[in-house]
Amino acid sequence: MITVIKNVDVYSPAPLGIKDVVITGGVIEGVYENVDIPNNFVDIFVIDGSNKVLVPGFMDCHVHIMGGGGEGGFKTRTPELPFSEIVRAGITTLVGCVGTDDVCRNMVSLLAKAHALDEEGITTYCYTGSYQIPVKTVTQNIKGDLMLLDKVIGVGEVAISDHRSSQPTYDQFVNVVAESRVGGLLSGKAGIVNIHLGDGTRKLDYLFRLIEQTEIHPHQLLPTHINRNGELFKDGIRYVQKGGYIDLTTSFDANNMAKGELTPSKGLKIALDQGLPDDHITFSSDGNGSLPLFDEETGTTEVGMCSVSSLYSEVRNAILQEKIPFERAIKVITSNVADILKLPTKGRVEAGKDADLVLLDREGLDIDTVIAKGKVLMDKKNIIVKGTFEK
Repeated sequence: MITVIKNVDVYSPAPLGIKDVVITGGVIEGVYENVDIPNNFVDIFVIDGSNKVLVPGFMDCHVHIMGGGGEGGFKTRTPELPFSEIVRAGITTLVGCVGTDDVCRNMVSLLAKAHALDEEGITTYCYTGSYQIPVKTVTQNIKGDLMLLDKVIGVGEVAISDHRSSQPTYDQFVNVVAESRVGGLLSGKAGIVNIHLGDGTRKLDYLFRLIEQTEIHPHQLLPTHINRNGELFKDGIRYVQKGGYIDLTTSFDANNMAKGELTPSKGLKIALDQGLPDDHITFSSDGNGSLPLFDEETGTTEVGMCSVSSLYSEVRNAILQEKIPFERAIKVITSNVADILKLPTKGRVEAGKDADLVLLDREGLDIDTVIAKGKVLMDKKNIIVKGTFEK
């Protein structure tokens, strides 16, 4: 089956204008000015892209796909993430992680869930490990996981500057990054270290020391939750100015914002206004991770749950409310993620790239159609290809 999306406004994410996009075998065959389709050709499926915007499928680089341990005890454990929620959010590629609880949630279960979602129709990858250092792996070491497990593309989420972390020393932290770096080189993967930042006073100190005192390039690190408070965000701005990359978390409790906490859309606006390069910033949802509130003594007062639906919602807010140019805003969940994770077939609308695409209504920019691996998973009527075990 050949699919042709006709007369659609394409953002690759760079604006290409009104084009026809041809999909064959799960891959974008080409982007054309006009494709003339013979009337008697029965093996072509045509999608009318008039009054719609076509962008790359969204990429979420930090998702708790098998749920997580809640910081309020066993009753606050979060559930597995359903396939349908991922599709409704426009996400066609994601990276799964473990998080705080590496006892009841582990790498074997994470890999199983990732394979399940892949079979259901999207592309999945994983970070090996959890909050903890030393890192718990499948093959007994980080390099082994990166080299021998196809889905493992990095390490994370490793926690620092947080009362829930394993309180690693600086040298322990650097050793993890170094091993991930080498494992990435040997396997041809990113070897990225996804770093959970808490509210601790040390903030990004370990990262600044690493890029100043070692030979490791900052593209090996992706610190997340940078928008959780004002002081951490300022440190994040300074980190990008030194060549680093930062990730802003799109899930937050609007009724319980921490002092200085920024929505990602507002954070992106501030960063761009200060002249930061727009390709050094990503958004991720922290989907299905727990969203705890702590008192001054770090006791849990309330536990919510993060949502993958927040990923594009905050990008849309960046465009409509913060007036960030469309092509700059959409990069934080498409090409920027593909580049830092070294996924060359993802993140752009170009010939030879995977046919992971999202159609948006021009008016309001709501998600209209989601295509992954060349297959339509959702259309405007909310027709979803259900997950195997979903009702």
